[in-house]
Amino acid sequence: MTRPLLLLSAALLFSPPLLAKQIERELGDFDFTLGTTPSRSMAQGLISPTAIGAFHGGLDFSHASGWYLGQYAPSMGVTPDSTLRLDSYLGYKHRFDSSLGYEVGLIHYSQPNIAGPDSYALYGGVSVLGSRFGGALRDNPDNRTGTLFADFGHLPLFDVDLTVKLAHHRLGTPFTLGDGQQVDTFSDWSLELSRPWLGIDLNLIYSSSSLSGAGCDAYSGMNSYCDSMLTLKAQRRFF
Repeated sequence: MTRPLLLLSAALLFSPPLLAKQIERELGDFDFTLGTTPSRSMAQGLISPTAIGAFHGGLDFSHASGWYLGQYAPSMGVTPDSTLRLDSYLGYKHRFDSSLGYEVGLIHYSQPNIAGPDSYALYGGVSVLGSRFGGALRDNPDNRTGTLFADFGHLPLFDVDLTVKLAHHRLGTPFTLGDGQQVDTFSDWSLELSRPWLGIDLNLIYSSSSLSGAGCDAYSGMNSYCDSMLTLKAQRRFF
């Protein structure tokens, strides 16, 4: 995907006449989806978190054979304090029946405006009775990460969606703390409850890590904060 194509997608995403959460079209043998949330199931659980207050969106092409490709921008980099970030993915998805399927793929993480190496993640998982379970291995010279996640879908008893994520990080270069101790590995996790309310997506997120106190200086994980944190997020989509 080229940046002009992405920016064209962004323009479509934020055009006033387009009020649906996603635009879906058939283009020959491909299904095309354009929206403000990643539409690919397994990749959706593994892309970079959306920066707070950032414009974001992406597009997705899928073929009846099971192959798909797409690109999602957690941040379009359109404001002075934001940076363009792109997550591009290619994968294959197959369903045995309505209750069982699997998916494998590759994600490329990049920040075109910042010098430095890009990183990649191999991911895969299974979908069972509406729930998804998957994992990924991300090759980043500064922080090699293994991630497990579970999306249990809608829980009728509590009327919420439940997602759990656990990651283990190994730093390429150990981080030296002020007292001389070194941190070379750490883990972090999150639990998210979500539900729509009056057109707004409400998310209650508990996140934490194995680091605390001065050790948080070494934190560079998937959560916004190193210490235990309970966050209530409300988001209204353009799409």
